[in-house]
Amino acid sequence: MNNLEVGAMQAGTQFGIFTVGDVTPDPTDHSVPSEHDRIKAMTAIALKAEEVGLDVFATGEHHNPPFVPSSPTTMLGWIAARTERLILSTSTTLITTNDPVKIAEDFAMLQHLAEGRVDLMMGRGNTGPVYPWFGQDIRQGIPLAIENYALLHQLWREDVVDWEGRFRTPLQGFTSTPRPLDGVPPFVWHGSIRSPEIAEQAAFYGDGFFANHIFWPKEHFQRLIDLYRRRYAHYGHGSEEQAIVGLGGQVFMRKNSQDAVREFRPYFDNAPVYGHGPSLEEFTEQTPLTVGSPQEVIEKTLTFRESFGDYQRQLFLVDHAGLPLKTVLEQLDILGGEVVPVLREEFAKGRPAHVPDAPTHASLLAAAGERERAAAGPAA
Repeated sequence: MNNLEVGAMQAGTQFGIFTVGDVTPDPTDHSVPSEHDRIKAMTAIALKAEEVGLDVFATGEHHNPPFVPSSPTTMLGWIAARTERLILSTSTTLITTNDPVKIAEDFAMLQHLAEGRVDLMMGRGNTGPVYPWFGQDIRQGIPLAIENYALLHQLWREDVVDWEGRFRTPLQGFTSTPRPLDGVPPFVWHGSIRSPEIAEQAAFYGDGFFANHIFWPKEHFQRLIDLYRRRYAHYGHGSEEQAIVGLGGQVFMRKNSQDAVREFRPYFDNAPVYGHGPSLEEFTEQTPLTVGSPQEVIEKTLTFRESFGDYQRQLFLVDHAGLPLKTVLEQLDILGGEVVPVLREEFAKGRPAHVPDAPTHASLLAAAGERERAAAGPAA
């Protein structure tokens, strides 16, 4: 399968999964997977995602227990060698504590190995101690995100870079290697839970904006996405409707909702992030979390478009809170077999022609060719 065929299959809205890679005890039997078990489970989940017809697998980046994905490109490179169609992404790449030069090199290398099936999501991260571990100050989180991404953007687009900033040593005549595949950098999403500055950054560059869309009510994320769309148009990248938006979400499914709620409740009640807080019923009412039948997941996910407009990427969190691998793989069978086919069909209905498809390497390469031809003008 060539890149153009892959791009055609992933047109429209992309559907996939994202993981944070937590190592969490299973509250039903108190078993705790080893780090090795969790890493291997994540790769099994990615391979299953391709098997059931999903478009995207995205992994987080963490450098502290109880999380294991400290080296996303290593994991994604392993997955790339064993898949043919799946887009490999991150959820998040830490733009604040990683050296932009290393990000440029690592993801360009992965892009070559995966034949272009790569993009990434930039974010500041939500673990305060990570900053000093990598020699940075959390109080400079926003300035670091802005400056580091400006350098990364330049490194991928200029063969020889001279650069000087506040947070790293200057570069003189530097070339990042390898160069991006076909001269086209990986597409970048900027992810944020709460920072309007990151929505502004995404709009300035004409990049994508990904709203976590997990823990908080939709109104919170509507404000961020509305800001991003307005500023995207302000910077001349297209209309507000043409801005590139991605959303997160959480699901747990069984054939009927009663079984889903009964099985998921102990995992929810003891989850490190939201356990021992609002009830499962309160959380599902107030946030995008859906615990129920496949039809209930379909119906709630379709409301996202009503709230945020047509958008390009929908990722679901399915492997957190200590859920065993067997259960997660069952969730993927339901997601790929019963939910996503319906969502694809429904999302395509009434989608205006001017709303762009989700970016792929093939579509970005085609757009670059069009710009070159336009710049050259009519043939003599």
